[in-house]
Amino acid sequence: MSTIYESRYASNPETVKKYDTQALRNEFLIDNLMQADKINLTYTHYDRYIAGSAVPASAPLTLESIDPLKAPYFLERRELGIINVGGNGTVTVDGTVYELGLKDALYVGMGNKDVVFASKDANNPAKFYLNSAPAHTNYPTKKVSKSEANKLELGSLETANHRTVNQMIIGGIVTTCQLQMGMTELKTGSVWNTMPAHVHDRRMEIYYYLDIPQDQAVCHFMGQPQETRHIWMQNDQAVISPPWSIHSGSGTSNYTFIWGMAGENLDYNDMDVAKITELR
Repeated sequence: MSTIYESRYASNPETVKKYDTQALRNEFLIDNLMQADKINLTYTHYDRYIAGSAVPASAPLTLESIDPLKAPYFLERRELGIINVGGNGTVTVDGTVYELGLKDALYVGMGNKDVVFASKDANNPAKFYLNSAPAHTNYPTKKVSKSEANKLELGSLETANHRTVNQMIIGGIVTTCQLQMGMTELKTGSVWNTMPAHVHDRRMEIYYYLDIPQDQAVCHFMGQPQETRHIWMQNDQAVISPPWSIHSGSGTSNYTFIWGMAGENLDYNDMDVAKITELR
């Protein structure tokens, strides 16, 4: 089987307060991404969100339905976001071929039956990071290159959080039902992301960390603002962020992360900020 999946159930914040390190990692860390010739998916019960990867090394890979969907094909009632973090590749959607270079994105609307991932060079395969959420209608499939992203320059070197937010699959660029995706790149000398931290009780989110130098790591902070926890992250790992949790990180070097979210609304700025001095 080229498709591997697992399910994660939602957790009560009162229960999470009692988790030890391994329990936190078991519940929220996704550490099986970017395996050659595999599609790896994690189905979460937070807004029925799916995060995963497809790495077509020796042969193309076809996106298949998985049992939790109870659907004849993956996108029967879903939409899909894809960002390529590897070599050049293609995504063929119902016969139409889309070429994706490094850090290009593709939105695929509900109702498309055949989605096939392929690499241009087996020695430098494409690495497709995937996010999917339930959808209520079909919107057009659309490619968004990194150069076409809406770019926000945030933070500063003085506060160690100078970063560029590349909004890619988001209102104003792509019309979606509820899925939003983008990529945040930290500048050299900056290590903090999403600070001041925030929660948004109307949406869940998943962070996928990449571009972490060898022998370096990122400490991802989660939990309620007054009851924080942390998970140490390596390259090509993702972390689930429940609606009640902050989602922030600090690395031993600069890095990149891809954020994806879904839920009650499409307002990117819908968040409840936690003051830095009030975090516990």
